Amino acid sequence: MLESVLIANRGEIACRIIHTAKRLGMRTIAVYSEADADSLFVQMADEAHLIGPPPARESYLQIDRIIEVAKRTKAASIHPGYGFLSERAEFAEACAANGIVFVGPPASAIKAMGLKDAAKALVQQAGVPVVPGYHGAKQDPDFLRQKAYEIGYPVLIKAVAGGGGKGMRRVEKAADFDAALESAQREAAGAFGDPRVLVEKYILSPRHIEIQVFADQHGNVVHLFERDCSLQRRHQKVIEEAPAPGMPPEMRDVMGRAAVEAARAVGYVGAGTVEFIADGREGLRPDRFYFMEMNTRLQVEHPVTEAITGLDLVELQFRAASGETLPFSQDDLAIDGHAVEARLYAEDPEKEFLPSTGKLWALEFPEGEGIRIDTGVEAGVEVTPYYDPMIAKVIAHGATREEALDKLAEALGQTIVAGPKTNAAFLKKLCEAEGFRAGRFDTGFIDRNLDALGVGPKPRDDVAVSFGAAALISREIERLRMAELQKSDEPSSPWSNPDGFQLLGARSVGVPLLVDGERVDAREIFSPEHHGASTVAFGESDPWADEQIDQEVEAPHGVYILRNGRQTLVQPYDPFDVDLEHMDEGGSVKAPMHGKLVAVFVQPGDRVEKGQRLAIVEAMKMEHVLLAPSDAEVAEIAAEPGAQVAEGARLIVLKTEE
Repeated sequence: MLESVLIANRGEIACRIIHTAKRLGMRTIAVYSEADADSLFVQMADEAHLIGPPPARESYLQIDRIIEVAKRTKAASIHPGYGFLSERAEFAEACAANGIVFVGPPASAIKAMGLKDAAKALVQQAGVPVVPGYHGAKQDPDFLRQKAYEIGYPVLIKAVAGGGGKGMRRVEKAADFDAALESAQREAAGAFGDPRVLVEKYILSPRHIEIQVFADQHGNVVHLFERDCSLQRRHQKVIEEAPAPGMPPEMRDVMGRAAVEAARAVGYVGAGTVEFIADGREGLRPDRFYFMEMNTRLQVEHPVTEAITGLDLVELQFRAASGETLPFSQDDLAIDGHAVEARLYAEDPEKEFLPSTGKLWALEFPEGEGIRIDTGVEAGVEVTPYYDPMIAKVIAHGATREEALDKLAEALGQTIVAGPKTNAAFLKKLCEAEGFRAGRFDTGFIDRNLDALGVGPKPRDDVAVSFGAAALISREIERLRMAELQKSDEPSSPWSNPDGFQLLGARSVGVPLLVDGERVDAREIFSPEHHGASTVAFGESDPWADEQIDQEVEAPHGVYILRNGRQTLVQPYDPFDVDLEHMDEGGSVKAPMHGKLVAVFVQPGDRVEKGQRLAIVEAMKMEHVLLAPSDAEVAEIAAEPGAQVAEGARLIVLKTEE
């Protein structure tokens, strides 16, 4: 076994690798950016070394810097995790050139499968069906537009390098092709350093099914069955499960053998995933699936495969990298039950899933049989805009699919996160969705059911506001009481009670609040009928109704109320706390989150129409297009492309037509 490992990654996957490495007695070495100095993986590692500023291109993507740390710490191996440098052949080559074991496939296999166009040509020669499309080297926009026309809309533009939905755009009609191509190329260049794309036919009713393969250095290759990753949004996986619902044994066998042969063809070593798209219009059939790509690394969703096989894939990676032979054959492997994984993200489903940053004031996960939590954060840390917004992976394993989904839904309902908004409630509804439960789903399921899944703006939760206001009032009363005690030993005067004294009926006093940043008014009510107890009335909520909340989390700036999977931040309103700089900005287009302004499409004096693209902000590895809210004239460009911008920062000022 290898004596030590440097983890060239961060967050949840770094923690995951460290767990297994320590169990195997390996010395663990972390590298981190300035933004991750206080992160959980840094604390867990035996030693940790700073490699640069927060942007990944200045830290986690710096091959020379990582190799230098590995040599200085005498690391026997480097594990790349997933993302970042995990599928960069030059990184594997740099490890080999410096006598460091790369825990992954050889550089030749990464090169062969790392570019989607070359990979498709390779497997096509082996007789594996591929999606119709253009997979060549020519990248002229006019040429690609013509190819899209010949293929027939809808088409899918995909980055030649990388994965994870980056550099991928679905295009429904020719008029949208140019903007989609430009966006995909820009995103691909930023994520993978390679702007090249391919254009494919978009398969109707597609199911995204992938096969986990594993190989040693002695020519032994097996598959560890399939995973279904069809529940996606913006081509990003949301929920994954193993095995795939409705998978016929014959199709599993055919897909498994195809994946194994693809791995053999490139001399693969270690863990890899061969991804297929299946036409699910008439259920899964062995003659209706197509090769998409091979990911030459560990996958985010590997825990569901571990759950149904009982294997530790990271341990197997270390053993394969050490030169050990696979301890089992294909016939030794069997599926045990069903597993489902949900990706808990710091994002707001009520605001089109915009990334949500900030301090985690509370973070609690449930425990129980069949429940596994993979996370890289803890309460008290900051969720920054620099990296993927994942907070945790919540995994459930059961004897049946129904049992696994029940466990996952229950676990998500018991998960507590305060600070950044999350998609926990959305994930729970997804687990409970009738169509998904019945196996009637494809990659478009989420988009077709957004309303039913609770996506989009919702009315303010008046009950949550009442609880939050009551907590703030109690905190203020306690502060005043303590101040009085410090001033004098004499009891407080009845004239100092802030209870809205009046002769008849319930006494009340106005309570000005900020609720999720919006100015509102509530009333604290003191009722003789309730023995002088006070509560807070707001909106239509009954002050003395038997309502419940999930959690109340106090922070210096206010109170977070968690109720029915939603989070409401209630703060005291301070009339003197006014942002004078941005007071009169009715015509401003602001940054929806912290991130980088990557493009501005207009100039001062331009006339724009409602819905027209104005700019693009990149945050947490995703691009967010800012549109004109109405017909207007551009009065000012307030930020330069390439600049880091804060949430709420003014980017463009519009002069609305009278």
